[in-house]
Amino acid sequence: MPKISPFEKYSGQYEDWFEKNRWVYEAELRAVKAMIPVPAHGVEIGVGTGRFAEPLGIKMGVEPSKRMREIAQKRGIQVLDGVAEELPLGEAGFDFVLMVTTICFVDDIDRALLEAYRILTLGGFLIIGFVDRNSKVGQTYLRRQNENVFYKDATFFSVDELVERMDKAGFIDLTFKQTIFKSLSETSKDEPVKSGYGEGSFVVIRGRKEAVEPQ
Repeated sequence: MPKISPFEKYSGQYEDWFEKNRWVYEAELRAVKAMIPVPAHGVEIGVGTGRFAEPLGIKMGVEPSKRMREIAQKRGIQVLDGVAEELPLGEAGFDFVLMVTTICFVDDIDRALLEAYRILTLGGFLIIGFVDRNSKVGQTYLRRQNENVFYKDATFFSVDELVERMDKAGFIDLTFKQTIFKSLSETSKDEPVKSGYGEGSFVVIRGRKEAVEPQ
């Protein structure tokens, strides 16, 4: 079952986070934007309220929470009701698939990755933004997991774990961006975005679908 209950009940609190952590949000946006191919036709899975899709120019999303869908739709995004493991989308229809802090809420990560692969065009990209479990912020979230209405039922992943899963799903040429090098409260407007991983708490991984059909 999709973990939508907190997002239905606390959508206002969800939205408030982006206002209270403005510099964190903007750094994450920059890290994700650096990975998005342009021009390209994309979809965000777990689009939430559209906080990433709207500024990134993504016009379509998939989201299981009715309340979140309603807010995203007000931001001009076409949102379909669905989950990452069973996308209501046809094959090979998108140049990129974006998932931001979605992967820790899916029930079956391997199936979700295969679904992303299915809906990508040949040579298309899967872009995953998430909090690295082994990072400073990731460890703080783990310690306080039971206190957070959104992360209480989440599963946090390390970069190496996601790399292994993406490899298994068939994604190649993985590249990485990272940001948020301090605690959330210490993050300022000057937070950089760097290549690689292992330092920043927010990591973006981009993997490519083979450009030719397997023989």
